[in-house]
Amino acid sequence: MPDANGVSAIPSKILVPIDFSPSSHTALETAMELGQKLNAGLILLHVLPELASEELKAQAEKNFSVSKAALDAKGIQGKTIVAADDDVAGYILEAVETEKADLLVLSTHGVSGWYPVVFGSIAEKIVKLVHTPLLLLRTEKPETSVKIPHGRLMEWW
Repeated sequence: MPDANGVSAIPSKILVPIDFSPSSHTALETAMELGQKLNAGLILLHVLPELASEELKAQAEKNFSVSKAALDAKGIQGKTIVAADDDVAGYILEAVETEKADLLVLSTHGVSGWYPVVFGSIAEKIVKLVHTPLLLLRTEKPETSVKIPHGRLMEWW
């Protein structure tokens, strides 16, 4: 039921940033369950680096075709977006506004390599800046092959 400002507490559009990691797959499964129970549509977003190859873009589209088929099978209305931008967090925040999403479902510990150690994580930035309701799913930290000398890695999550 809408509140005094005409805004409903029940989401009708759920934005799910996907990096095709196991963590983002968990976020997608959760968003699909919410979408099904709340009769909400899902917007799946994958942000590539600006200079990404056509091969990477095609692979993302192929991955999304599988996700879209799963949405269709469950009767959930869905849309996929593959975008190119070097500011992933900024693009996600922009997409929340342009797509008029009223819920953002985001997981921690996606595929990000060394970036969080230097700049902070994408999830951390979004938590600080988003103005839309956010469901943040804390997931297991993935195994990494990166060796940090002398144990000086700061744990963000």
